[in-house]
Amino acid sequence: MATTADIRNGMIIEFKDGLYEIVEFLHVKPGKGAAFVRTKLKNIQTGRVIENTFRTSERLTEVRVEKHKKEYLYFDGEFYVFMDSNTYEQFQVPAEIVGNYNKFLVENMEVAMKMDPDGNILGIELPTTVTQEIIECEPNVKGNSASVSGKRAKTDKGLDIVVPFFIEVGDRIRIDTRSGEYIERN
Repeated sequence: MATTADIRNGMIIEFKDGLYEIVEFLHVKPGKGAAFVRTKLKNIQTGRVIENTFRTSERLTEVRVEKHKKEYLYFDGEFYVFMDSNTYEQFQVPAEIVGNYNKFLVENMEVAMKMDPDGNILGIELPTTVTQEIIECEPNVKGNSASVSGKRAKTDKGLDIVVPFFIEVGDRIRIDTRSGEYIERN
């Protein structure tokens, strides 16, 4: 059992109806009354973010999560298939667990798979950047390069993204997987 003093970003706890990851927290000590911790919690299964306040006297059940490196192989229509590079064991991960990360997955990409001590897959963690090819974008119009904004483009994995005006169809770009934003041309 953990206390509110043990709370940290990335910690996974059992809360209400499932497993939640602490995304953000703030210890608050008001002038009057007892201290408390204000948190943002992300449901691991659904990805839904909720806010909750814990009193300092509350106990939390921390779930031990292990991260194992796995290689993404392919999507078979229902499951995403990953492989352990050491044992060649394959894992079928339901599409609900992968969620919106599917637009960043590239074959042979190495990801960190979050698993509980019983071997249940809780989610995946992507590398911070991924390279994808632009398959569709608005044409470049002379004079637009001075603008701070960009133009809409679509990658080969179906990701809609805003890119600078000099990017053309066929260019390979690096994308930040945390924010989904353009970083640089590759």
